[in-house]
Amino acid sequence: MIQQGQTLPAATLGELTKDGMVNHDVAELFAGKKVVLFAVPGAFTPTCSESHLPGYVVLADQLKAKGVDIIACVSVNDAFVMQAWGEAQNASEIMMLADGDGSFTKALGLEMDTAKFGGLRSQRYAMIIDNGVVTQLNVEAPKEFEVSKAETILASL
Repeated sequence: MIQQGQTLPAATLGELTKDGMVNHDVAELFAGKKVVLFAVPGAFTPTCSESHLPGYVVLADQLKAKGVDIIACVSVNDAFVMQAWGEAQNASEIMMLADGDGSFTKALGLEMDTAKFGGLRSQRYAMIIDNGVVTQLNVEAPKEFEVSKAETILASL
């Protein structure tokens, strides 16, 4: 699993924008920026939709006031699902990034197998990234939702 102080692995994440599909090189996207990246097991799932993403939507302005350039949500879903979920959640200040094949999640060592529920998914986590380097990593214990909350990340900035 990736550790604090390490550089993010090379990867591409998809985003469906008003101008069409964009494939972001992670290193280029986060270069020279302070980023809060949080991951969810799945778009439109209960905890993710009722608490995790909404917390970041509500606190986006406060996070940005603390110097955060990008707030990004990543999930092992396709870009169409991530875009629709972002719209449904009024997440206009959040980059909704798709890790369609799970390669970014696997490179981080933060994948989990949910078997017939959904197969390969991401563990729930949040990280602070400074110029591509992980400066804080908060990984949730199974079935927990405390350390990756927007409030927790805001308090640590």
